[in-house]
Amino acid sequence: MKKYDAFVAGYTCIDMIPDFIIDQTSGSISDLLRPGKLIEIGRLNFVLGGAVPNTGLALKKFNKKVFLNGLIGDDSIGKIAKEYLCKYDISEGIASTRAAGTAYSIVLAPPGIDRIFLESPGCNEIFDTSFINFNVVSQSRVFHFGYPPLLRQFFLNNGHQLSQMFSRVQQMGILTSLDFSLPDPESESGKIGWPEILLRTLPFVDVFIPSLEEILWIMMPEKYAEICSHSGNSDITNKVPISLIREVGKLIIDSGVKILVIKSGERGAYLLTGNVASVNRKIDFILNEKDWNYREFWCNAYNADASKIINASGAGDVANAAFLGAILNGETPELALKFAALAGRNNLYCHNIYSDLHDWQSMEEEIKDVSNDIIYF
Repeated sequence: MKKYDAFVAGYTCIDMIPDFIIDQTSGSISDLLRPGKLIEIGRLNFVLGGAVPNTGLALKKFNKKVFLNGLIGDDSIGKIAKEYLCKYDISEGIASTRAAGTAYSIVLAPPGIDRIFLESPGCNEIFDTSFINFNVVSQSRVFHFGYPPLLRQFFLNNGHQLSQMFSRVQQMGILTSLDFSLPDPESESGKIGWPEILLRTLPFVDVFIPSLEEILWIMMPEKYAEICSHSGNSDITNKVPISLIREVGKLIIDSGVKILVIKSGERGAYLLTGNVASVNRKIDFILNEKDWNYREFWCNAYNADASKIINASGAGDVANAAFLGAILNGETPELALKFAALAGRNNLYCHNIYSDLHDWQSMEEEIKDVSNDIIYF
């Protein structure tokens, strides 16, 4: 038995989220944020953010033993981060540096409108494999890494550190998992050859959990641009045909990934798998190969009560945690995707992931009580 269920590494930040007090449940951000307009807001909330705290805290809420590995600065925002990390007893693997400031994001999440992030990567730009505690990785069942486009050292030199890190971890017999983020097209990361980086890295990735927008932007930029040109200011997720989702899914599985989940927000999530035999050869994993091999289906999103929605920040990370938690429990792929969809929905109702998020038992009961369609291909 390993000491930890999951080792979560990568992007760490503090999210600053102002409370919007407007009475709005639909519309576009351009209708709300117009030059010269004053918008009264409520309090400013400081919460741990990024792939490491969000996924890690959710996994801990789901009764998993986690080790978080990230980097914060020795500054005032870093002190806020450290306070929360210590409060939840997850600070052991978080290093501190004076070389750069703590990453922070200003999250604009008005009711009924998809969130916008103003992101300062801070010291995540110097976070590299020298900060990864590989001794602890070897004591873990799952290695999950998040947000390479915001981690400069992992996309420089054609992503050499990213592919080498995943190769090293896979050779340890650890289940490897990768999450992504949407690059800013005008940033250094947005001008990188991501298809080449991914094609070098994905052979060492067992579970890949990007969003639909992210994977299209990376693997099918021309199709992505075409869809965006017809979407205006609306969310492109609802404009992507299923045939295109299946096409990009096959590209990813053919690249070496064993289990792919494409998160599609309020539309649901898509799952495609290859042969999971190599996953089962890893220590401490027993997935039913009859259930998991060569599967393809769609899980609709769970209905959300608009009156309860606080914000969508962290929903994808929480969905990741639930999916990985289900894999750790040896669940079927249908149940694993339902847990992911439900956890992502539940996150919409949370001020704080660890204190407000429903626990695993509550989700089990809701999955039994609330029907949610699975569409097979």
